[in-house]
Amino acid sequence: MPTEDDITREAQIVWDYHLMHHALRKSDCILVLCSNDPRVGRHGAQLYLDDWAPLLVFSGGVGVLTEGLYEGSEAEHFAHIAIDMGVPEEDLLIEPRSSSTGENIQFTRALLEEGDQDPQTFIVVQKPFMERRSFATFKQQWPDKDLIVSSPPLGYGEYPADGLTRNDIVNVMVGDLQRIREYPQRGFQIPQDIPDSVWSAYEKLVSWGFDQHLI
Repeated sequence: MPTEDDITREAQIVWDYHLMHHALRKSDCILVLCSNDPRVGRHGAQLYLDDWAPLLVFSGGVGVLTEGLYEGSEAEHFAHIAIDMGVPEEDLLIEPRSSSTGENIQFTRALLEEGDQDPQTFIVVQKPFMERRSFATFKQQWPDKDLIVSSPPLGYGEYPADGLTRNDIVNVMVGDLQRIREYPQRGFQIPQDIPDSVWSAYEKLVSWGFDQHLI
């Protein structure tokens, strides 16, 4: 059986791969992909308040992990957080129906087009360990737009919180890595290189039982 140190070592390799390390730059729109982690919503709202973009969009319906967690959709819950932080409602849009990363992009695109808004540059906000898949999905779904990804500035050891355990994080990281490998051939994401060391860490973690988020 692996030790905690074994798990931490391999999980850190996968965590580091998922981070895109994009530098923030002024953009037209901040798109927050909502979830069971309100820290993502607070991070997106703070980016708006720090004047990185003039428009803030929250996208997310009710998922498996958030059913019964919030009153209403993920996007509505995160929007309330942003308003409480001082974001004016007129600079905020809510997309409350999506149930996957692909739908986040598709439905947000439709929402913006309905409002005759055409931002060219985006800051996409997500959990740290879902940065890379969010980037790859956005570029597949909306290739003519420019984006960077951002997430709450917390490391692997700091990230577990109420409702989000270390095992949850590792399972999602492993599942997302599998999707990064498999989804391009299904037309869901752009292809991305996976170093051998990262895939070796994936195989070890799966063999140790971190397989709950696999396809």
